[in-house]
This record gives sequence, structure tokens and C-alpha cells, in this order.
Amino acid sequence: MRPGFSATTVLDSVLFRDAFGTPAMREVFNDRALVQRYIEVEVALAKAEARCGVIPADAAEEIARRASLDALDFDLLRQETDIVGYPILPLVHQLVKQCGEAGRYVHWGATTQDIMDTAVVLQMRAALDLVERDIDALRTILADLATTHRDTPMAGRTHLQHALPVTFGYKVAIWLAMFDRHAERLAQLRPRVLVGSFAGAAGTLASLGEKGLEVQEALCGELGLGVPVSTWHVARDGFAEAINLLGLVTGSLGKIALDVMIMASTEYAEVYEPFVQGRGASSTMPQKRNPISSELMLAASKAVRQHAALMLDAMVQDFERATGPWHAEWIAIPESFVLTAGALHQAKFALGGLIVDADRMRRNLGMSNGLIVAEAVMMRLAPAMGRQSAHDVVYAACRIVNEEGGTLAEALARDPAVTAHFDREALEGITAPESYLGKSGEMVDRVVASSRRHGSAA
Repeated sequence: MRPGFSATTVLDSVLFRDAFGTPAMREVFNDRALVQRYIEVEVALAKAEARCGVIPADAAEEIARRASLDALDFDLLRQETDIVGYPILPLVHQLVKQCGEAGRYVHWGATTQDIMDTAVVLQMRAALDLVERDIDALRTILADLATTHRDTPMAGRTHLQHALPVTFGYKVAIWLAMFDRHAERLAQLRPRVLVGSFAGAAGTLASLGEKGLEVQEALCGELGLGVPVSTWHVARDGFAEAINLLGLVTGSLGKIALDVMIMASTEYAEVYEPFVQGRGASSTMPQKRNPISSELMLAASKAVRQHAALMLDAMVQDFERATGPWHAEWIAIPESFVLTAGALHQAKFALGGLIVDADRMRRNLGMSNGLIVAEAVMMRLAPAMGRQSAHDVVYAACRIVNEEGGTLAEALARDPAVTAHFDREALEGITAPESYLGKSGEMVDRVVASSRRHGSAA
């Protein structure tokens, strides 16, 4: 079999991996990177223990010098991992041999989960940096799009039907505000999640005697991680929070994707993803231009949502060391980050080059012949005749338009109760959708200003 063609999931597939992920995020979570993180933690532990007088300083120096990813026998590591069920003991076997006499001090006082959890924290730190970068880039794209279309009128829709006029910039500002909040959430969770794990077999650090907490703090210092206030071998809320944040991020991307896909449908034809020769083409229908990026974003949101739920389930762990929920994290964490990176990449492409048909938006806005601003007319008539009477008058006029055709202004002009207060010209103005946009523009300004004030690039 040709190299690279043995993958069985879309995350590693030669065909699909760049649709559902990114090279940068895969690099954070690939096998070599993971094992390198294990070695990084083992070396940092030796250095920390030497600083605290637990192991000889020359032994720590030798471990740091000789522990090598490239010197590992990965076939042997895989075989022994399959037998043991965890990769750390097989890794320690090889590191002990690599380090000669100093090898006796490798993994001193640690337990497998200490090394694996801390390595995942290091991965997560790098992964969150990538997610943060992409969110910031997307916020800039959305801020620019909202500003450009601040005053582009379109139909606001509720229950998939015309409701009231809005602007496209207003719609995008709502998307932007979601990602401003995600950026805030990401910053807030870092100190809770990026915390080292070193507590020993049952979490009490008993194997290091009086030096346990000192070594724990020194290890975290070596790795630039926070120091835990308590052992978290079976307290998984930090990891669950991180993946559920990704669920929120991809959920927002899914919402945007659904809006774009519906607006790109033939009947709406209001927006299109950027044109790239052949992208979204059908094998049988030459006219097709499918919203591929939005479809991938929506698919990713569904997959990450399942992993977010899995992480919540994995929080339910027994006693001081779990019998299985921990293993579920090995699936959910890397896949969630890769899928989120892929979805953010697709969003930056789709929204960064989004084609907006403002003329079609205006035509669609006018297709109800003024009915979309029935509320506006009712509110203008209410001071003169009372709200309920105004509602009844406008309701009757709307029925005339639906049953007989014509415009709302024409129907209203046939009612003496209306013409007693408004002439035909005034009615035409009241029923113009562009005249009933509320505070859409000001809301755009407020969201964009807040976003740029809190970190989104201008």
C-alpha cells in the first residue's frame, strides 16, 4: 500500500484531512508530537527533582541530554503499548536504556497518568493558541463584513418567513458578537486548564515524602504551567471545559453555515461562497455551485458536539483512578481540536471572500409587497386609533394583499380609517422596508467597536 493511504478516518485521510482539519493542528496531535511531549515531561521532572535535591543533578543533566525521540524504536513502543495498555511504561523502558546509569532516575515518583495528562495539557496549550489565532482572524473578517454591509437592507426572517427588515451587517454583527464571547471564554479558561499534573500513584505524592509538593511546583515551573491546588487525576472538569468551549465555537460556526447555505439556495440567492474553479461542482449537474465550506462547518459542529458530550460523560470517574472514562478523552480531545481547526479554516475562507448580492436582498425584501413592515404601519396608526384597532385595520389590509394582490400601501389607501390620518404618499413612505430598520446600524457600530476594543484587529 502506498505511504499515507492507510488512514481510516477523515482526520488522517489523504483525501479528506484538509477538508476536516489543518496541517498545523494535526502537527500538535500526531504520534511523534505526543511522544515528544511525554519525553518533555519526563525530562522536566528530572530537572525539577534535581533542583529539589531528590535526584542527583548530574543524573538530570544526563537524562536531558540523552533522552531522544529519534532514538526510540517505535515498532517496539507500539507493541508494548498494545500489551501494557498505556505508552508510558514502554517509553520509560527505552528512556532508561538511552540514559545509561542516569536511567535509574527516569520517571522517579511519577505515575503514568501524571505524564500523559501533563503532556495533553502541553498539547492543549499549543492547540488553544491556534484556535485563538483563528478566532481572532475570523473576528476581523466579520467586523469588516458587518461594517461594509452596515446599511444593506434585507429581510429578517423568523420561522423561515419574512418578519421585519434588518440589514446584512446587523446579521453579521450577531455572528461577530458570538466569537467575541468565545475569545473571552478562551482567555478565561486558560488558567483553569493549563495546569500540570504530578501527584503519584493515588494522588498523594507519598513516594516523594516531604519533597512532593516542592517537586510538583518545580515541575510546573519547568513547563510553564499552573500549579494545581489539588490532584486532578479523576477531576476532569478542566479538559471537559476546553472541549465544550470547542463545542460552542463549532456550534456558532454551524449556525453561520446554516444561514449561509439557506441564503445561497436558488430561491434566496443572496450570498455565495467565494468562487474557485470546480469547487462545489456536481458530477451530473453542471449548474451546481454547492456551499462546500458551510457544509463542512456544519458537519464539524455536529461531530464536536458529540465529543463535548463524551467529555462530560468522562467526568464521571470512579474513586482515585478511573477504569475507562479516561480513555474516552484520548479520542475526544485530539479529534475535537482538529475538527475545530478545520471548521475555522473553512469559515475564514467562506466569509473572507463571501459574495453578497445586495440587489437580490432588496428584491427579496420587497417580495411581500410591503407586508414585512405591517408592524411599522400598525405602530404609526396606534396613537391615532389605539393599538388594537390599528392591529385589526392592518390585519384586514394584509388579507386583501394576500387574497387580491397589490401592495400594502394600496390596500391601506382603500380604508377611510387610515386615510383620515395618512395620504397615499405618506403610506408609501411608511410601507417602504428601508424605513423600518430600527437600530440595526447602531447595533453594528456597537458590536464592531466592542470587538476591536477587546482584541479584534482593526
